[in-house]
Amino acid sequence: MTVQSAYQEEQDRLTKSLNDIMTQLQAIGPRYKGDDFTEQMLDLQQEERRLRLEISRREPYFGRVDFEELPDGEMKPLYIGKAGVAKKDSNELLVIDWRAPAASVFYSFTGGESPASYESPDGQIEGHVHLKRNFMIRQGEIVRLVDSYVRGQEEGSVTDEFLLYRLGENKDNKLRDIVSTIQGEQDRIIRADRSKALFIQGVAGSGKTTVALHRLAFLLYQYADRMRAERMIIFAPNRMFLDYISGVLPELGVGDIQQTTFSDWTVELLEKTISVSDASEAMSYWFEERRTAEEIEQASGRFKGSLDFKAIVDERIADVEQRIVPVIPFTPIDRMELSPEQMREWYETDYGDETLMKKRDRLVSRIRRWMESELKMKGIADKKIRAKALTKFNSFTKKIPSYTALQLYASMFSGKQLVASIPKRIAAATAERLKKEVAAAEDLAPLAYIQLQLFGLPKQAFDHIVIDEAQDYSPFQLEVLRLCQRTASMTVLGDLQQGIHAYAGVQSWSELTALFEEEQLGYFELNRSYRSTMEIIEFANKILGSMIGEVKPAVPVFRSGDPVIAEPVTDKEWLRSIAETVREWQAKGEYETISVIGRTALQCETIHLYLQENGLDASLVQSKQPAYGGGLSVVPVYLSKGLEFDAVLIADASAEDYSPLDAKLLYVGCTRALHKLKLYYRGELTMLLGE
Repeated sequence: MTVQSAYQEEQDRLTKSLNDIMTQLQAIGPRYKGDDFTEQMLDLQQEERRLRLEISRREPYFGRVDFEELPDGEMKPLYIGKAGVAKKDSNELLVIDWRAPAASVFYSFTGGESPASYESPDGQIEGHVHLKRNFMIRQGEIVRLVDSYVRGQEEGSVTDEFLLYRLGENKDNKLRDIVSTIQGEQDRIIRADRSKALFIQGVAGSGKTTVALHRLAFLLYQYADRMRAERMIIFAPNRMFLDYISGVLPELGVGDIQQTTFSDWTVELLEKTISVSDASEAMSYWFEERRTAEEIEQASGRFKGSLDFKAIVDERIADVEQRIVPVIPFTPIDRMELSPEQMREWYETDYGDETLMKKRDRLVSRIRRWMESELKMKGIADKKIRAKALTKFNSFTKKIPSYTALQLYASMFSGKQLVASIPKRIAAATAERLKKEVAAAEDLAPLAYIQLQLFGLPKQAFDHIVIDEAQDYSPFQLEVLRLCQRTASMTVLGDLQQGIHAYAGVQSWSELTALFEEEQLGYFELNRSYRSTMEIIEFANKILGSMIGEVKPAVPVFRSGDPVIAEPVTDKEWLRSIAETVREWQAKGEYETISVIGRTALQCETIHLYLQENGLDASLVQSKQPAYGGGLSVVPVYLSKGLEFDAVLIADASAEDYSPLDAKLLYVGCTRALHKLKLYYRGELTMLLGE
């Protein structure tokens, strides 16, 4: 069959499919607005079906795999799309949902004549793949058709032509789904068992964030009877990143998943009894005032994020619990006494695994019920006697310790209960801050942990937790989130090579995996980078050099582009050269998103002002920013992580701006570029780039 005839055949099939989908959409009636519960449930199902059809109407499918089931099945063309659709008035599938077992063949098949297989509810199904075809469909028309495998042709493996085409596209201001180009190693992560804490070490551009989002969509499909979107949560590094990824899940037909930052989640957990100090101040301290390796190692964040500090917190909580049950009897009136032994028995046998303050409140309530019962049994109705008994009750129970999380945490840093093992400088700074009901980032994990120990979760436990940029999480943070689940079901992803928050994060995944039993763990590595050209990836790998450590360097896909240029510039010419390069790139019309990446916020403000004064409409990315708008932007390197741009200009790669301690920062900046990377440097070039 010729390419033209294949295209025409597929276009005819697409037109029929779209007509079928539109007919089904038009047949769906209006929303039910009554109070009948059964009708409400039926309306909910109808609305879910409408949403699936709307997704299919925009792009019915993106792939086709012709599969001949063994031993004697007929060959069937399976069309794969974002949402499964059956033909009208029939159970025959028009489109197979990309999450269905049979669709996994489309992703896992790597070519050759050996049988392919997939796991179905009935067991393993084997068969031969005869054709693998990729489509790009826009507004009802096939704009691209690529046969990546045809059985019997000389090529023995699936080619990357369609993938390379998609990777070569320009980016806008939102992350996109990758259902049409999911690779085999990504698919294995997406479809992995739910009952694991899955750790993903992924190099820059490996698609780890997108894979995690697709995994959520898969879990909701595969375990629809056991997992709910509203009981899932995504932790992202900042609000701007949340906005950047906001379009992926809706495009996959998934809604109601909580998306937040650890800071915002903790403030909500503590019922907004605290505020969090300005994150930009902390970043300025570490990234702009150039702290030494020794200062980083001794940082308050590393101390408070450790399990050693958790042990200190546990000791304080245990001390409070020891003082919950009174050691003296309660005597509301003469010849009426409640023994400490009885109160201890109630506390230890009746309240089970309830949290500390709930047990405390139940004990207080039990003591009062005992008093009321005893007064009634003795026939004491005199109001003065009963009032005196109540006064004694209030005085007695007031001595039973009662804390909020903030009160208990603050008690560790000052006064008579100051913990001796806490360094004095950390204790003094923390005490001063907490007096104002303000927490630093490193205080959030212990505060959240104490809240959970005292009061528990306000809502149901999470079915699944996604933690992005997890290399910047402390063991204490992960322990807090681990306590929010009955069984471990997490997707924990990051890149140790991008661990720029060394003053608070981890140096090895073992610091986090140690929190789980071996049977609870899964570990995957994504070493192939799909973001940048070979030239950019190879250049960025050299920056880290011997710092690779336990992580393998990024392996680029075979997508070549322009060479990376590092060019000297004088102080006088610096800003003008930046503006000229930006104008040159914009004039070509090849790049939709361009970023000038500076070393500090102050440097970026200077660049941004110059660009604005010289007629270039640029946005300045700042730490409190809720959204990234695309186009031309100026961004401090430490805020660029997680974002990607068609073209990147590193404003100053000088030795003054990037010391050996800044290798990961420069690596992050360079790996933001998809197609074009250029570096200027004033004075001496950073030694991270060699010659």
